[in-house]
This record gives sequence, structure tokens and C-alpha cells, in this order.
Amino acid sequence: MIERAALPYEKNALEPFIGSKTVEFHYEKHHATYVSNANAKIEGTEFERLDITAILEKTFDDTEKKAIFNNVAQAWNHSFYWQCMKPGGGGSPRGEIASMIDSAFGNYSSFLEKIKTAAAGQFGSGWAWLVLKNGNLQIVTTSNADTPIAHGMKPLLTIDVWEHAYYLDYQNRRADYLSAFMNSLINWEFVERCLEE
Repeated sequence: MIERAALPYEKNALEPFIGSKTVEFHYEKHHATYVSNANAKIEGTEFERLDITAILEKTFDDTEKKAIFNNVAQAWNHSFYWQCMKPGGGGSPRGEIASMIDSAFGNYSSFLEKIKTAAAGQFGSGWAWLVLKNGNLQIVTTSNADTPIAHGMKPLLTIDVWEHAYYLDYQNRRADYLSAFMNSLINWEFVERCLEE
């Protein structure tokens, strides 16, 4: 069964950039519903004892199992998203990830511009990601519940651009949410740990 991990901080810890009401609604309603639906759909099936990655790999291209994929992927995406933020986060990274960003994108400012452009340009609901693919950093977007781990990529960072992630705080100003996320919330230590795993 799929577990919903506890938030790594208090619900008000990301204020003023993401309010406690947004975190509570997002975590307690949206994330909880994906986990509940995912468990209901895999209960009593071949997927019940598999880990999330295996479930996603086995259901991604199967239209009959799309509902399983969508809910399991959203459960995983959200668990990852919460880890990508921390109080007092943001700013330039250090260590190996900083060197890799400079190598892949020229410099940190160029990376910021590219990931913000990708996230702002994601039509409708979805996600923007920094991933490792074939040893190289890439910025990709996915629609709806799709996730890079279904495509052989290793996620390092994600930004949720579904409206429920920011609407209470920013209404339709997705660009303002993206700036707050990048400048004040990114947990670069978590990104570095993902790189090392």
C-alpha cells in the first residue's frame, strides 16, 4: 500500500510564500485523495505489493490502468514536491548540483530563466522538473499526473503548477508563485541528496 509521508515542516512554515491554508488544502485534501484513490485501485491486484516505481512502470502505457497510474503518480509527485521546499530555502545552490547547473545551462541565472519559462508555459495542469537523463541535467514538463520516472529520468526538483498549488495565495499569477518558489523555497540540500542517490 502507498503511504502518505508526513510533511517535512509545519503547515505554516512556508509563509509568506505559500500560506498555511494552501498547504493544508493541498496536503490534506488533494494529496490525501490521490493516496486514498491509489490504494483503493490497487487493493487486491497484482500491484498491491509493488513499490511505486514498479507500479508506474507497469501502468504508464496501459489505457485500462490509466486511473491507477494517475493516482499513484500524483501520490508520488506530491510526496516529492513537499521535499523540494523548505523554510528559508531558495537562492543559488552549492556543491555538485551547482557545478552541474553551470555546465548544463551556462549559469544559475540562465537555469532560473529556463525553468521558470518551462513552468509558466506548461498549459493547464502539470509539473516542471529538473531531471537527470543519461547523466545530463534537463528541464522537462509533464502534464496532469505524468512523472519523469515513467520515462526513465531521475527527478531532482519539481514545481507543481496545478492551480491548487498556488491559487489561494497568487490567484492566476503563476509567474509570481514561480518566483517565490525559486527565490525563497527550494530545498537544494534535498536536490543534492537526490543527485547522490
